[in-house]
Amino acid sequence: MKKQTVLAIDLGAESGRVMAVHFDGRSLEVEELHRFPNVTVNLRGTLHWDFLRLWSDIQQGIALGKRHNPASLGVDTWGVDFGLLDSQGRLLGNPITYRDSRTDGVMERAFARLPQAEIFAQTGIQFMPINTLYQMIALVESGSPQLAAAHTFLTAPDLLNYWLTGVKVCEFSNATTTQLFNPRTGNWAWELLDAFAIPRHIFPQVAQPGTHLGAYEGIPVIAPACHDTGSAVAATPLESPHAAYISSGTWSLVGLEVAAPVINDAALAANVTNEGGVYGTYRLLKNVMGLWILQQCRATWAAAGEETSYAELTALAAQAAPIETPVDPDDSRFLHPGDHPARLCDWYAERGLPVPHTKGEIVRAVLQGLAKRYASVLTSLTSLTSLTSLTDLTGQAADRIHIVGGGSQNRLLNQMTADATGLPVVAGPVETTVLGNALVQLISLGELADIGQARQLVAQMGGQEEFLPG
Repeated sequence: MKKQTVLAIDLGAESGRVMAVHFDGRSLEVEELHRFPNVTVNLRGTLHWDFLRLWSDIQQGIALGKRHNPASLGVDTWGVDFGLLDSQGRLLGNPITYRDSRTDGVMERAFARLPQAEIFAQTGIQFMPINTLYQMIALVESGSPQLAAAHTFLTAPDLLNYWLTGVKVCEFSNATTTQLFNPRTGNWAWELLDAFAIPRHIFPQVAQPGTHLGAYEGIPVIAPACHDTGSAVAATPLESPHAAYISSGTWSLVGLEVAAPVINDAALAANVTNEGGVYGTYRLLKNVMGLWILQQCRATWAAAGEETSYAELTALAAQAAPIETPVDPDDSRFLHPGDHPARLCDWYAERGLPVPHTKGEIVRAVLQGLAKRYASVLTSLTSLTSLTSLTDLTGQAADRIHIVGGGSQNRLLNQMTADATGLPVVAGPVETTVLGNALVQLISLGELADIGQARQLVAQMGGQEEFLPG
């Protein structure tokens, strides 16, 4: 069989890359073509993404990939952020990052106008201040001239797909992250938009993963699961219908793959989210702050002239004594960029607990906190209820956890997770986001039969390691 190559454009909160994925009919091979930083730009107190720089890097990566005569390309990015286009298709402003402070307090004001239960009933999405809904309400409240001039709303990957093809659509998996989409109707949550005076006319058609969108310089463009977690879960080699997953990176997405969204009182009380997956599936999960805190700690130390690699920081944490009370990684003080070592120390001081001082102690507090949070998500999901858990909501009892993504390389966190949950952990592969992006393209091209065959290929790639509790 002739080798087929597809290009996977994968943008995360820290970096982006253009990758070539080669398929010879029996196995997959991943090749990095171009890697580039993804940084936020603070302009007069507002945090923007530098989308024009990202677009330039993407073009450079595709140019490098042309030597492989790619059969197609696909884009995935983080969720919730978006761009607005005017009537001539021009970007009205550089997209603002979800970590910007413009949504502070918006969620609480939204609940005063429409009860949480009604918002959840229409969207099935976890309540977080970063959600697109609250970003849009902030625009409405401020009388944004950009919103007034907007003709089209496109989420981050959809904006890039538009620049690639000229086609204005919103891909399903990413649309569901916005808290503006109704999974019961399969369309935008029109009543919710009306309730908050968000203009209906800017929201385009929703396209499913696998849709052929058009072409860029002769290369077909196929929408994968354009939300990076959707792509990551698509490639996770779930060996059991009762397997849980953690897509571990800047954020940790902890959940199960289910056949339909779970939208009921128990799900609302547990504050879970129902994000769209591939081929009729949903991702029932919770967002955990993830390795963002560690990233910010490392950046803070580097700015002080103390450059340390992630591997070195993890080694210091392994040498440190166990922390009796791990930090809560989902404390709101950790959402925005800044001096996270100081914020972590404040968290301990405010509670009258021993304050970690060394790098090893601080990193260990973060990693133990993440493992503890993973366990709580998988068993009771919220400190407010003791009867609702992820497994109760679906009737499934998780029998193992697959940790995928860049965070799966942290062997100390993997072992802590196995110990905290009492479940075996299978770590890897690392590149599931890229693989999931590519696999949906290959299925759409007719090179693979279905997602089951695709996941078997991933399972055969190796690069997985098991961690047992205790």
